[in-house]
Amino acid sequence: MAVAPEKIDIKLNINGHDYAARVEPRKTLVDVIRDECGLTGTHIGCEHGVCGACTVILDNEAVRSCLMFAVQAQGKRIRTVEGLADGDNLHPVQTAFIEHHALQCGFCTPGFLMLTVNALETNPDLTDDEIIDLLSSNLCRCTGYQNIVKAVRSTVAEMRRVPAR
Repeated sequence: MAVAPEKIDIKLNINGHDYAARVEPRKTLVDVIRDECGLTGTHIGCEHGVCGACTVILDNEAVRSCLMFAVQAQGKRIRTVEGLADGDNLHPVQTAFIEHHALQCGFCTPGFLMLTVNALETNPDLTDDEIIDLLSSNLCRCTGYQNIVKAVRSTVAEMRRVPAR
């Protein structure tokens, strides 16, 4: 007779809110974010860390949430695509993706947004080579990347015009 895996109680801080969940220790972070916390903006793509659709920001570092267990994220700050906008005000990267038609089907978009936001928070003066290198780590099957690159370039240019707070 098969024995059901033991579940444990965890608490995740996602976008500044605490979420309690009872999960199997082997459950991935992306699965808990989506299934237990109801935040479905983070997408599940390849489940092998290759495509980047599941990218979230964990303690100021972009990570593939399909490659880590939810229990590993306890005590850390998690940011998902749902946490980018401030009410009705979109994050500048979200606005740039819209203005530059940097999405088609939209499946990869949350991962690209989170990857880009994290990179710009780390280095707001990305060069063209750095932008291309950064974006090459995520996969898009629809856009051909050119408009995604334009959107990130646009955000970098906009950030240079806005004085730091």
